[in-house]
Amino acid sequence: MSLSKNQLKLITRLSQKKYRQKHKLFIAEGVKVVNELLNSSFKVVTIFCTNDFTCTIAEDKIIPISEIDLKKISNLKTPNKVLGIFKIPEEKQLVNKGLIIALDAINDPGNLGTIIRLCDWFGVTQLICSKDTVDCYNAKVVQASMGSLTRISIHYLALNTYLSETNLPTFIADMDGENVYKTSLPKEGVLIMGNEANGVSDDIKKIVSNKISIPRFGESQETESLNVATATAILLSEFSRFKV
Repeated sequence: MSLSKNQLKLITRLSQKKYRQKHKLFIAEGVKVVNELLNSSFKVVTIFCTNDFTCTIAEDKIIPISEIDLKKISNLKTPNKVLGIFKIPEEKQLVNKGLIIALDAINDPGNLGTIIRLCDWFGVTQLICSKDTVDCYNAKVVQASMGSLTRISIHYLALNTYLSETNLPTFIADMDGENVYKTSLPKEGVLIMGNEANGVSDDIKKIVSNKISIPRFGESQETESLNVATATAILLSEFSRFKV
């Protein structure tokens, strides 16, 4: 079976945030990611797949296509058997407890996808994103999250307002902050990670007083900063030590 023009048009449009929001749909690719979504509470709309992909959903939702057609619709350099269209779920209510990660204007889809995966690994179930953070249903974010998107509650909101009102202790990852290895960290709190180029915005810094940093151990001391996802992994590991 070949792709119809309308199907091709919809898939192409879903690469843009405005159409994802309009249709409340997003795309996922690859066997692992699609299977994770199929085994979750996410609702599948259509599965486009080659003959060597198998799943147990209703046949009317499966459209067999050729590898040539899969290449036409894929965002991957090497298409992997299947592309699925899923419904964007309703955003859950934010529960103001536990350890929460907050992202201030993260732009790179790979970074956001990796941070979602890190939250899943370290048992952080809620992720807050400023409204100018990349869309979590961007295809590259979905791919990088490797299925963890199904287990993390993600909230897009006015970060300044939330941080001003929360009763949880708040922490900024900042180069001028206190050495995280010498800091006693709480079991509950909000850890704010900043933009890849500019760090946490000045408006947020005015609200949050606790600053923590990852010290450099290299002899040269010339490395300017860590990748935001790498820094998130290190800091989450430290926060997790205080849960044990």
